[in-house]
Amino acid sequence: MSQAAPNIKNMSQIIAYLGQKLLIECLNDGCQDTMIAGIAYDSRKVKKDYVFYAMSGVKTDGHQYIPQAIANGAVAIVVERPIGEAFSIPAHVTVILCREIRLALGHTAAYFYDFPDRFLRLIGVTGTNGKTTTTNLIKWIFECFGQKTGLIGTIENKVGDLVLPASHTTPESLELFELLHEMKSSACRNVVMEVSSHGLKQGRVAQCHFDGAVFTNLTQDHLDYHLTFEDYLASKNILFSMVVPDEKINRYGIVNIDDPASRSFMDCSQVPVYTYGMNDMAMVRAVDYRIASYGTVFRLLVKMKPEDIGIEKEVKMPLIGKFNIYNCLAAICVGLAEGLDLDGIIVAMEKVPQVAGRFELVDEGQDFSVVVDYAHSPDGLLNVLSSAKELNPTRIITVFGCGGDRDKTKRPIMGKLAGSYSDIAIITSDNPRTEEPMDIICQVEQGTKSVTANYYVEENRRKAIALAIKLANPGDMIVIAGKGHENYQLVKGQVLHFDDRETARELISERLSQEVLK
Repeated sequence: MSQAAPNIKNMSQIIAYLGQKLLIECLNDGCQDTMIAGIAYDSRKVKKDYVFYAMSGVKTDGHQYIPQAIANGAVAIVVERPIGEAFSIPAHVTVILCREIRLALGHTAAYFYDFPDRFLRLIGVTGTNGKTTTTNLIKWIFECFGQKTGLIGTIENKVGDLVLPASHTTPESLELFELLHEMKSSACRNVVMEVSSHGLKQGRVAQCHFDGAVFTNLTQDHLDYHLTFEDYLASKNILFSMVVPDEKINRYGIVNIDDPASRSFMDCSQVPVYTYGMNDMAMVRAVDYRIASYGTVFRLLVKMKPEDIGIEKEVKMPLIGKFNIYNCLAAICVGLAEGLDLDGIIVAMEKVPQVAGRFELVDEGQDFSVVVDYAHSPDGLLNVLSSAKELNPTRIITVFGCGGDRDKTKRPIMGKLAGSYSDIAIITSDNPRTEEPMDIICQVEQGTKSVTANYYVEENRRKAIALAIKLANPGDMIVIAGKGHENYQLVKGQVLHFDDRETARELISERLSQEVLK
């Protein structure tokens, strides 16, 4: 991927740098004058003169792939436990014992790629919902001011206009620093990055120097990983604690003051914090909003300091929904914190492009509306259905499900929300992963049937969307929730092609063709 290679280091330099940062031990000397060509934690990606990190994951133990890594050309192996005589290590291969191997990987990646984050304005966005839209809005504002900006996120990674695939919301530290190096080499000034609770807790961003941190909101999600809401919150807080004051560098935090968790983020911040929201305590505030099928309009009140007189402006944006007002406010707040002109920011918001799979309209000329959204948490689904109601459709028909191998407690909650806010709910399969789809559906159904009898169960997602389109009357709105931008389904270890938007377009076109023939 990289267009410009980092300054190549030899093994002795990497060992010396790691020794400054972490307690390490060389189990054998190997050939430490060897110039290191790359780093990998997947043995299949190891090439000649690479360092291999034998990390233990949820499903696999990297230590068992040491022989493959050496066979592929590794000249150094970093382990997190003594390997004894389990493997025959050639004399030229250096073996390093490190107790905190993920941190060691991050330190090595930062060093190998010449600390690219220190040459970029790095803005991190964390929260349960809104990260993707908010990062895209911030990038859009920066680039409307002529500032080339990189994006690291759930849907895709971008180096200016160059689009690169994304595999995780927050990449592992190795891929992260490779991306940052690419962005620096491509003359990006800023990088806007989604920062997940997983990425924070696992230390994937521990070596990054953030200049700004943004908090969107906090609701129930990822409890399969964090187990408790308190751990989830504490993991999110890490981002704000990482923004370190510097007299020569403008650094700040930005929080949604309407969210009950906002005080926790403000308390752990070491830098000035700016607030946004809809209550009168917000420094950047939205009032008197109006939502229509073409977008959203609201009055913006700005008072960044108590002594300021305050500014009032009208903001128009093509994005729909109250939740998008919050995303817009967060982006405006970043622009102001960066010293950008407010009028220019407002002009930028008027032309902001649609974010894939975020309240995305599917329009094939039908007389009913179809919206596809990534909402896969209770709060996300509530936001989308509340926004749908504000558009006053004749009826709301919701197609949704819940992912497998994830927090099971939210399944009946989402079922109840869909039943409460929809005229017709259709429960279907999402990404069941290793679970049986009908087991998940039955858990969701417990919540739905507690509030309504107007629902259907259809395991096949395509058939579920087809049913919604068949049932739709003029003026109705179909909300297809859960997968958004995704173009696949994860079923029993298989990655199957499936795109809600593509499927909806096909099925709408089929219905329109049949109506013409009647």
